[in-house]
Amino acid sequence: MKILVVDDERLLVKGIKFNLENEGYQVECAFDGAAAVERAREGQFDLIILDLMMPEIDGLEACMRIREFSNVPIIMLTARSEDTDKIIGFECGADDYITKPFNILELKARIRAMLRRASGGAQGKSRITVGDLTLDTEQRVAIRDGEAVELTAKEYDLIELLMKNPRRVYSRENLMNVVWGYSYTGDYRTVDVHIRRLREKLERRPAEPEYILTKWGVGYYFKG
Repeated sequence: MKILVVDDERLLVKGIKFNLENEGYQVECAFDGAAAVERAREGQFDLIILDLMMPEIDGLEACMRIREFSNVPIIMLTARSEDTDKIIGFECGADDYITKPFNILELKARIRAMLRRASGGAQGKSRITVGDLTLDTEQRVAIRDGEAVELTAKEYDLIELLMKNPRRVYSRENLMNVVWGYSYTGDYRTVDVHIRRLREKLERRPAEPEYILTKWGVGYYFKG
């Protein structure tokens, strides 16, 4: 597995690189946002670790630019813990967030969980079709009206869970724990952001969804 680590704190990058290489990952590094976009465009990475505050262009801008040509899973690093920063990061296409200072064991766990979801093949049926929407669980691709729809890793994980369990209502807390793979103590609006983005990409009329529905006061479900 090939990982790109991007942060202007060179000692931190060196430490992350050392620890990940000891786990068997192939690691490349960059030290500003512009270089991150360039490296991501040139290389085939399985995951990117991207700092929020960097010179040239910041991590949010870099993330948005990478999302223009790649759906590679992105973990954002930040020294700020405000939930609004996390929401903005998810809006820009980040899949996960970790706040500095962090335990390297936690970072490794997040990486393993994300790579496992991104590369794991489906068991049983490889396609789920409802109406004009199809999910190819082997290729991890959503298809609407015969056209592939670009989804981030977390957007895909979320719609796969919902489509595999039609009519089952999930609370935002449930979705955070299942899709993100860890107990989240912050703002559950993160889920709302991802649901809204999925509706914008997959529904014909996002304001009047026919697939991804809300059970008011409870959570979300796929109509099936």
